[in-house]
Amino acid sequence: MSAEPRINDRIRVPEVRLVGPNGEQVGIVPIVKALELARESDLDLVEVAPTARPPVAKLMDYGKFKYESAMKAREARRNQAHTVIKEIKLRPKIDPHDYETKKGHVVRFLKAGDKVKVTIMFRGREQSRPELGFRLLSRLAEDVEELGFVESRPKQDGRNMIMVIGPHKKKAEAKAEAKAERAAAGEQRAHDED
Repeated sequence: MSAEPRINDRIRVPEVRLVGPNGEQVGIVPIVKALELARESDLDLVEVAPTARPPVAKLMDYGKFKYESAMKAREARRNQAHTVIKEIKLRPKIDPHDYETKKGHVVRFLKAGDKVKVTIMFRGREQSRPELGFRLLSRLAEDVEELGFVESRPKQDGRNMIMVIGPHKKKAEAKAEAKAERAAAGEQRAHDED
Protein backbone atom coordinates (compact mmCIF):
# COMPACT_ATOMS: atom_id res chain seq x y z
CA MET A 1 0.00 0.00 0.00
CA SER A 2 1.53 3.32 -1.02
CA ALA A 3 1.51 6.52 1.02
CA GLU A 4 0.19 8.45 -1.99
CA PRO A 5 -3.46 9.50 -1.71
CA ARG A 6 -5.89 7.99 -4.21
CA ILE A 7 -6.93 10.38 -6.98
CA ASN A 8 -9.70 10.56 -9.60
CA ASP A 9 -10.72 7.11 -10.93
CA ARG A 10 -8.69 5.26 -8.27
CA ILE A 11 -11.22 6.28 -5.58
CA ARG A 12 -13.45 3.21 -5.28
CA VAL A 13 -16.28 4.24 -2.93
CA PRO A 14 -19.94 4.96 -3.77
CA GLU A 15 -19.95 8.48 -2.24
CA VAL A 16 -17.56 11.04 -0.76
CA ARG A 17 -17.74 14.10 1.44
CA LEU A 18 -16.60 16.73 -1.05
CA VAL A 19 -14.54 19.81 -0.23
CA GLY A 20 -14.27 22.52 -2.89
CA PRO A 21 -11.02 24.01 -4.27
CA ASN A 22 -11.15 26.94 -1.80
CA GLY A 23 -11.89 24.77 1.24
CA GLU A 24 -15.68 25.19 1.14
CA GLN A 25 -17.87 22.22 2.10
CA VAL A 26 -19.93 20.90 -0.85
CA GLY A 27 -21.44 17.99 1.11
CA ILE A 28 -21.85 14.25 0.57
CA VAL A 29 -22.07 13.52 -3.15
CA PRO A 30 -21.92 10.35 -5.28
CA ILE A 31 -18.44 9.61 -6.67
CA VAL A 32 -19.67 10.02 -10.27
CA LYS A 33 -20.88 13.58 -9.56
CA ALA A 34 -17.63 14.42 -7.71
CA LEU A 35 -15.53 13.22 -10.67
CA GLU A 36 -17.76 15.21 -13.03
CA LEU A 37 -17.26 18.40 -10.94
CA ALA A 38 -13.49 17.77 -10.96
CA ARG A 39 -13.41 17.46 -14.78
CA GLU A 40 -15.55 20.60 -15.21
CA SER A 41 -13.27 22.70 -13.03
CA ASP A 42 -10.13 21.13 -14.61
CA LEU A 43 -8.91 19.86 -11.22
CA ASP A 44 -8.19 16.48 -9.63
CA LEU A 45 -10.36 14.71 -7.06
CA VAL A 46 -7.97 13.78 -4.24
CA GLU A 47 -8.92 11.56 -1.29
CA VAL A 48 -7.59 13.44 1.76
CA ALA A 49 -9.16 11.37 4.58
CA PRO A 50 -9.70 7.77 3.38
CA THR A 51 -10.60 6.43 6.85
CA ALA A 52 -13.52 8.82 7.42
CA ARG A 53 -17.09 7.63 6.81
CA PRO A 54 -17.73 8.58 4.02
CA PRO A 55 -14.16 9.35 2.84
CA VAL A 56 -13.29 13.03 2.42
CA ALA A 57 -12.18 14.11 -1.07
CA LYS A 58 -11.02 17.55 -2.19
CA LEU A 59 -10.93 19.26 -5.56
CA MET A 60 -7.36 20.48 -6.17
CA ASP A 61 -4.48 20.63 -8.63
CA TYR A 62 -2.68 17.46 -7.52
CA GLY A 63 0.62 18.25 -9.26
CA LYS A 64 0.82 21.65 -7.57
CA PHE A 65 -0.13 20.09 -4.22
CA LYS A 66 2.65 17.46 -4.49
CA TYR A 67 5.22 20.09 -5.47
CA GLU A 68 4.30 22.39 -2.55
CA SER A 69 4.35 19.56 -0.01
CA ALA A 70 7.78 18.40 -1.29
CA MET A 71 9.10 21.97 -0.95
CA LYS A 72 7.76 22.23 2.62
CA ALA A 73 9.40 18.92 3.55
CA ARG A 74 12.70 20.04 2.02
CA GLU A 75 12.58 23.36 3.89
CA ALA A 76 11.84 21.56 7.16
CA ARG A 77 14.85 19.26 6.63
CA ARG A 78 17.07 22.23 5.83
CA ASN A 79 16.10 24.07 9.01
CA GLN A 80 16.51 21.00 11.17
CA ALA A 81 19.45 21.22 13.57
CA HIS A 82 21.46 18.02 14.00
CA THR A 83 23.06 17.47 17.37
CA VAL A 84 26.67 16.53 16.83
CA ILE A 85 29.01 15.22 19.49
CA LYS A 86 32.59 16.28 18.85
CA GLU A 87 35.38 14.46 20.64
CA ILE A 88 38.62 15.80 22.06
CA LYS A 89 41.28 13.44 23.40
CA LEU A 90 43.81 14.49 26.04
CA ARG A 91 46.56 12.84 28.07
CA PRO A 92 46.94 13.41 31.84
CA LYS A 93 50.44 14.90 31.43
CA ILE A 94 49.54 17.48 28.77
CA ASP A 95 51.81 20.43 27.98
CA PRO A 96 50.26 23.85 28.87
CA HIS A 97 50.41 25.01 25.23
CA ASP A 98 48.77 21.80 24.00
CA TYR A 99 46.10 22.22 26.65
CA GLU A 100 45.34 25.76 25.40
CA THR A 101 45.07 24.47 21.82
CA LYS A 102 42.67 21.68 22.83
CA LYS A 103 40.67 24.14 24.95
CA GLY A 104 40.42 26.39 21.87
CA HIS A 105 38.88 23.48 19.94
CA VAL A 106 36.37 22.86 22.73
CA VAL A 107 35.45 26.58 22.77
CA ARG A 108 34.95 26.56 18.98
CA PHE A 109 32.72 23.46 19.15
CA LEU A 110 30.61 24.90 21.98
CA LYS A 111 30.20 28.22 20.15
CA ALA A 112 28.92 26.27 17.13
CA GLY A 113 26.31 24.65 19.40
CA ASP A 114 27.84 21.15 19.42
CA LYS A 115 28.32 18.88 22.42
CA VAL A 116 31.90 17.93 23.29
CA LYS A 117 33.01 14.57 24.63
CA VAL A 118 36.36 15.02 26.38
CA THR A 119 38.35 11.80 26.76
CA ILE A 120 41.50 11.47 28.83
CA MET A 121 43.56 8.44 27.85
CA PHE A 122 45.65 6.79 30.56
CA ARG A 123 48.63 4.59 29.77
CA GLY A 124 50.60 2.24 32.00
CA ARG A 125 51.18 3.62 35.50
CA GLU A 126 49.00 6.68 34.77
CA GLN A 127 46.00 4.40 35.38
CA SER A 128 46.82 4.32 39.09
CA ARG A 129 46.44 8.16 39.25
CA PRO A 130 42.87 8.94 38.05
CA GLU A 131 42.85 12.12 40.16
CA LEU A 132 45.19 13.73 37.55
CA GLY A 133 42.54 13.20 34.87
CA PHE A 134 39.75 14.36 37.16
CA ARG A 135 41.67 17.60 37.95
CA LEU A 136 42.34 18.22 34.25
CA LEU A 137 38.67 17.74 33.32
CA SER A 138 37.53 19.98 36.19
CA ARG A 139 39.96 22.69 35.02
CA LEU A 140 38.66 22.43 31.45
CA ALA A 141 35.03 22.62 32.66
CA GLU A 142 35.85 25.80 34.62
CA ASP A 143 37.66 27.35 31.65
CA VAL A 144 34.68 26.91 29.29
CA GLU A 145 32.01 27.58 31.95
CA GLU A 146 30.56 30.63 30.15
CA LEU A 147 29.99 28.63 26.92
CA GLY A 148 28.89 25.23 28.19
CA PHE A 149 27.91 23.11 31.17
CA VAL A 150 29.00 19.65 32.30
CA GLU A 151 26.33 17.31 30.99
CA SER A 152 27.86 14.15 32.42
CA ARG A 153 30.42 14.25 35.23
CA PRO A 154 33.87 12.71 34.66
CA LYS A 155 33.78 8.93 34.99
CA GLN A 156 36.41 6.23 34.58
CA ASP A 157 35.80 3.85 31.67
CA GLY A 158 38.60 1.30 31.57
CA ARG A 159 41.76 3.12 30.46
CA ASN A 160 39.84 6.33 29.71
CA MET A 161 38.07 9.01 31.70
CA ILE A 162 35.13 10.63 29.91
CA MET A 163 33.17 13.84 30.45
CA VAL A 164 30.52 15.42 28.19
CA ILE A 165 30.10 19.20 27.97
CA GLY A 166 26.90 20.59 26.46
CA PRO A 167 26.54 24.11 25.02
CA HIS A 168 24.37 26.74 26.72
CA LYS A 169 23.09 27.80 23.28
CA LYS A 170 21.03 25.55 21.03
CA LYS A 171 22.46 24.66 17.60
CA ALA A 172 19.86 26.78 15.78
CA GLU A 173 20.63 29.83 17.95
CA ALA A 174 24.36 29.40 17.35
CA LYS A 175 23.78 29.15 13.57
CA ALA A 176 21.62 32.30 13.56
CA GLU A 177 24.18 34.18 15.65
CA ALA A 178 27.06 33.14 13.35
CA LYS A 179 25.03 34.24 10.31
CA ALA A 180 24.34 37.63 11.92
CA GLU A 181 28.05 38.04 12.75
CA ARG A 182 29.02 37.26 9.13
CA ALA A 183 26.47 39.78 7.84
CA ALA A 184 27.76 42.45 10.24
CA ALA A 185 31.35 41.73 9.21
CA GLY A 186 30.35 42.02 5.52
CA GLU A 187 28.65 45.38 6.15
CA GLN A 188 31.70 46.58 8.08
CA ARG A 189 34.02 45.61 5.19
CA ALA A 190 31.75 47.36 2.70
CA HIS A 191 31.72 50.46 4.94
CA ASP A 192 35.53 50.39 5.30
CA GLU A 193 35.98 50.17 1.51
CA ASP A 194 33.92 53.35 0.97
